[in-house]
Amino acid sequence: MSDRAPTVLAGLDGIRPYLEDLYEDLHRHPELGLREHRTAGKGAEALRSFGYEVTDGIGGTGVIGVLANGDGPTVMARADMDALPVRERTGLPYASTATVTGPDGTEQPVMHACGHDVHVTCLLGCARLLAEHRDAWRGTFVALLQPSEENGEGAEAMIADGLTSRSPRPDVVLAQHVLPYPAGYVGTRTGSFLSAADSLRITVHGRGAHGSMPQAAVDPVMTAAMIVVRLQTIVSRELAATTPAVLTVGSIHAGSGPNVIPDSAVIELNVRTYDDATRTHVLDAIGRIVRAECEASRSPKAPEIERIASFPPTVNDEEPTRRVAEAFAAHFGDDAHTIDLQTASEDMSEIPAAFGVPFTYWGIGGTDPERYAEAVRGGTVAEDIPVNHSPFFAPVIQPTLDTGVRALTVAALAWLAARPALRA
Repeated sequence: MSDRAPTVLAGLDGIRPYLEDLYEDLHRHPELGLREHRTAGKGAEALRSFGYEVTDGIGGTGVIGVLANGDGPTVMARADMDALPVRERTGLPYASTATVTGPDGTEQPVMHACGHDVHVTCLLGCARLLAEHRDAWRGTFVALLQPSEENGEGAEAMIADGLTSRSPRPDVVLAQHVLPYPAGYVGTRTGSFLSAADSLRITVHGRGAHGSMPQAAVDPVMTAAMIVVRLQTIVSRELAATTPAVLTVGSIHAGSGPNVIPDSAVIELNVRTYDDATRTHVLDAIGRIVRAECEASRSPKAPEIERIASFPPTVNDEEPTRRVAEAFAAHFGDDAHTIDLQTASEDMSEIPAAFGVPFTYWGIGGTDPERYAEAVRGGTVAEDIPVNHSPFFAPVIQPTLDTGVRALTVAALAWLAARPALRA
């Protein structure tokens, strides 16, 4: 691989203006999950122009581009396309001002607050370089553009729509994510990398009454308050201090006025865990606590506990992660790192699982290196460095894009076979 990567990546200088323009265009025009028609269209058009055989509309807006280049391994690289309902506050000249009509009929702002525009741009850059340097490798490269990662629906939608029969079966699946590390940074991790995520909606029932007559009521607001407090003991008192987990109550809705005790309260929460045993324990404990508090409050009806979203854990396979880490160390030198465990979640692992193949998923930095170093010196990284999903999240264009293209290309070439040397 090492002697071929410089040959393929030599073309990066020539396509850099194209990639930077593409990134700014994607950033200006974000689209929510399963609505990524423009993004998917631009991706499909680009892949066709590079010489790929393209299939689009998979799972709604998913796209695959296949470049068969002789006998050899098949490598699939995936990028997610969707944005978030966030109003951008970066002040960039190419900032999004896009809005969409939400389910309730109101206008919602839309922003690429998670960096999926970086992911699409880097995958298309890698796809173009491999297409322009077919003399350096053999095998098949599959570029996959996935919808609706943020809602945890996109990978499943593509699989349900026949992805495994519409794409060559890969030997390995590769993916990356831009994170709030210094731009130029690449980080791999064997085993657990991203957490599983489960979002629950809990409806607690009571008996409504006048606010001045609590004795005639069963107050679901009080029950909900007790549940919220007691849930915090799951991580702090039921799990070992060495077992990572996060439980966050993000929403409580109840009542219509200050002097009315309502009939019900709705709690929405999110759980992050890294292994099946911990995941099962935490979810079971939530059910136990909710039911017990409702019984203690004399609730007239059993609570309803609904799982409204679920993401699998991202657990990198050992052999492909080792191979990519070695390739990154050779190519990036001191910029190649072992990345920390992350509490974010992804649905990407469902794709290699559907094919029954291994995968590896890594992180790249997107923060201005000088700004990051200054924050480290001042001990203000948490305060001064915007993270994914922040309205201020804005990866610097370079060297972020160069790093992402190089990482995908180097990783792909760690599998794609070399062309045999010509005999004299």
